[in-house]
Amino acid sequence: MTNVELLVYADRLGGTIHDLRALLDGPLRAFGSVHVLPFYVPFDGADAGFDPIDHAAVDPRLGTWDDMRSLAGTRGLTADLIVNHVSSSSVEFVDWLARGTASAYEGMFLTFDTVFPHGGTEKDITAFYRPRPGLPFSAYQGADGSRHLVWTTFMPTQVDLDVHHPAALAYLARVLKTLAGGGVTTVRLDAVGYAVKTPGTDSFMTEQTLAFARTVVEMAHEEKLEVLVEVHAHYSQQLAIAPIVDRVYDFALAPLLLHSLGTGTVDRLARWFEIRPENAITVLDTHDGIGIIDAGPIGTKPGLLTHDDMVDIFARAHTATAGHSTIASVVPEWFTLPHQINATFFSVLGGEDLPYFLARAVQHFLPGRPQVYYVGLLGGLDDSALFARTGNGRDVNRHVYTAGEIEQALTTDITRAQLGLARLRSTHPAFDGDFSWGVTGDDALELRWSHDDATARLAVTTTVGAPTVSIVLTDAGHTQVLDTLAAVADWTLVIR
Repeated sequence: MTNVELLVYADRLGGTIHDLRALLDGPLRAFGSVHVLPFYVPFDGADAGFDPIDHAAVDPRLGTWDDMRSLAGTRGLTADLIVNHVSSSSVEFVDWLARGTASAYEGMFLTFDTVFPHGGTEKDITAFYRPRPGLPFSAYQGADGSRHLVWTTFMPTQVDLDVHHPAALAYLARVLKTLAGGGVTTVRLDAVGYAVKTPGTDSFMTEQTLAFARTVVEMAHEEKLEVLVEVHAHYSQQLAIAPIVDRVYDFALAPLLLHSLGTGTVDRLARWFEIRPENAITVLDTHDGIGIIDAGPIGTKPGLLTHDDMVDIFARAHTATAGHSTIASVVPEWFTLPHQINATFFSVLGGEDLPYFLARAVQHFLPGRPQVYYVGLLGGLDDSALFARTGNGRDVNRHVYTAGEIEQALTTDITRAQLGLARLRSTHPAFDGDFSWGVTGDDALELRWSHDDATARLAVTTTVGAPTVSIVLTDAGHTQVLDTLAAVADWTLVIR
């Protein structure tokens, strides 16, 4: 059976690792796997844990490695391996600034001269792809007065590793060993697409990047860890890296579903079904928002969606969120559109249950492993107050839930129906079998699974303003039709 996975921050759903385990052992037991977003020291840094000072330590405010091993138990546990950078406050970087060439970490961090030993031109420097505005390096001064331009792809406090240097590789090996010992079964390679800087290219998902990914996969496999790679890129690059790793994200699904629900057509979605990798983690929303660039054109490469299609998706999101998604989303340097929508998936669909449930049903019926983000599971709308406090657009989709809010959300139709989908995908015998699908109309699709005498069929129509969803299950000659959220919410496997 397929383990459906929950994507979550421990501090934002439960408060601690122990409390998160209680939820997963209790009302969220339909999830057979969990991806806990950075729980390292500190979990609440400038980039919500993606700037680790100590990548090998559990933040004591959340728990211990014993708590992580207990959380893992019999379920899958995914954790992030942040391969591109560490915090500028890390022991390693502080030691290098203090001791320079005498530091054991000399060479671990990427400087301007490492990438451009003979100097870089304006054309060379501006060719690099960066997901944030501005240039990708920051000035730092050593204790001896030496001055360095250190590569900082994301934030000035996130200093990039020279991933070819032995010191950086030894660092990553130490972290992998610690994660494996802590009960982790899968590592997600965070930001790996940016990790290798190659002059003369945009340095994103190049052949050199793929070579580095193979190196990290080998290191992880030595620790008996599976590898999930995170790449927001042209869909062809997802297809290129899928054979190299154990799992790759299906980031294209979300924008294609938004296109179908906004236009009443399924042809673009069907094209993706023909070629998508089956070793995928299927997602609609994540802690980073809703990726749109993943289905669009990049440079001279045509996309699954056109540029105009992307413009229309952003415009519909703008309307559905009363303009808030436009304010919260960031346009990278040299681009004309954001590469993602900073909003909750439920907000982008206007908080309407049926189209949202349709998207979740398609996600759960596709081959791969469905992963549900905690805010999406609880039917969360944009947290505009959190965004106003932090100024970080992604925080609209990172609500901190109180115990009362969790209890209330668990009573709603949309949350209960998603838990029903998770039970269905993880327990119905049809999903152990063969998958097929077909287009049944300009706005209609069927997704089918069959195994022996068990079948599961999802039929959807994406008619604008009037979508429909129907699930038909057979097992041992018994047929069930689930065509309401309540019916899916109440479904459990009957042992015959």
